[in-house]
Amino acid sequence: MEPDARSDFIVVKALANGVSVIGLSRGSDTKLNHTEILDEGEVLIAQFTEHVSAIKVRGDAQILTSIGGLESYTDE
Repeated sequence: MEPDARSDFIVVKALANGVSVIGLSRGSDTKLNHTEILDEGEVLIAQFTEHVSAIKVRGDAQILTSIGGLESYTDE
C-alpha cells in the first residue's frame, strides 16, 4: 500500500533534551512501533499510517497538529 499524502501529520519540537516520541501500532494488542529521542531544538515530523494509530510524547515539547497546538511537560 502506498503512503497517503492526506494522512494526519504531527510536528514535535523538543524544548529540552531527552524528549521521547513513541509510535504505537494498531491491532488487538497495542505495541511500541518506533521510538525517537529528541534533543532541545530538534524537530520531528510524524505521520499516522496504516500501522501507527497513536503517538506518545514524553518530555518538554511543543506539539502541532491539524487541529491545534499544545505543549507537553515533565513535573519536576
